[in-house]
Amino acid sequence: MPQASTALSEYAAIYKSELLENVLPFWMAHSKDERNGGYFTSLNREGTVYDTDKFMWLQGREVWCFSYMYNHIERKPEWLNMALHGASFMEKWGRDANGDWYFSLTAEGKPLIQPYNIFSDCFATMAFASLSKASPNERYNRIALDTFQNILKRRSNSKGQYNKNYPGTRPLKNFSLPMILCNLALELEHLMGKAQVDAFIPEVIHEVMEVFYQPDLGLILENVYEDGSFCDSFEGRQLNPGHAIEAMWFVMDLGKRMNDDALIEKAVDIMLRTLEHGWDNEHEGIFYFLDVKGAPPLQLEWDQKLWWVHAEALVALAKGYAYTGDERCAAWFKKLHHYTWNHFRDPEFGEWFGYLTREGKILSPAKGGKWKGCFHIPRSLYQVWKTVETPKQN
Repeated sequence: MPQASTALSEYAAIYKSELLENVLPFWMAHSKDERNGGYFTSLNREGTVYDTDKFMWLQGREVWCFSYMYNHIERKPEWLNMALHGASFMEKWGRDANGDWYFSLTAEGKPLIQPYNIFSDCFATMAFASLSKASPNERYNRIALDTFQNILKRRSNSKGQYNKNYPGTRPLKNFSLPMILCNLALELEHLMGKAQVDAFIPEVIHEVMEVFYQPDLGLILENVYEDGSFCDSFEGRQLNPGHAIEAMWFVMDLGKRMNDDALIEKAVDIMLRTLEHGWDNEHEGIFYFLDVKGAPPLQLEWDQKLWWVHAEALVALAKGYAYTGDERCAAWFKKLHHYTWNHFRDPEFGEWFGYLTREGKILSPAKGGKWKGCFHIPRSLYQVWKTVETPKQN
């Protein structure tokens, strides 16, 4: 099988440099709350704090990020200390009496928004699972495993008592949780054991690749009926190109783990089809939301260009080429790299902008906020760097 290095190796050094010299230093310098613990994520372009609320899924993501970099790049004490700093705040203030993770807290740790959002739990699981590798501790193990079990219990109604939908009329399920579970299970393997993860993987692959994937469209939808059938409604017609593309690199990694070339090929095909469908031929970049029937999308921000969508697509394309040698992946990678680095990257202050207009103009100068933190950019930089890096010869 062709190595990605044959076409994309020149990109390894710049992705590595951007990660280690610009992006991680930005968060190290500006996000740490020395007074109360945890991290500030609402940071202006140059790193000043413009809001002090703390969002638990972003706290978990940053703990994961610095733990992961410590585990996979270099055991730098400052990275471990940064992860431990956030984890301490999470452990002290982040959960309710049932063990569910709040959505947001004050700077001091008082609850602001109830634990309606299961993704706070998902990223808490990732955080403590990764931290348990960096700094082995039975307490971290227990938090990760207990939270994961809570996620599985809540799968069929993730918002629980906070769910606003009337039961039974239009029973839809959403793609986001199955997508994340594809990746989350691998994060827990050192705690759950290989056998348990291997038993879990076919279930999430089935959800992603058969329930949400619509063969007649060749696309993955964001919401479907419980049996996987199409719902002709605003929600049912919704296509989120970024989610589908991100999920495909998770599936490619699972295919690689299982030596399943057919699964990898299918994931690459879906990824490329989604990218082609979601690409803005007039202004370039990937749309945020689309209606699969071409109707006006529900979301008014549908035509914005977002950081995470483009970052995750770069990873998917790099892996698609590395795993299959499909030249379409290499060509798309180069095209998307040019757009992404020319529009999202900030060469002056580090980190990347998050939101662009359809035309590619900066919509907000902020580097972080309620939804953007220390996660997608550093993770994608690392993944691309390691995927396209020329293998060292023994």
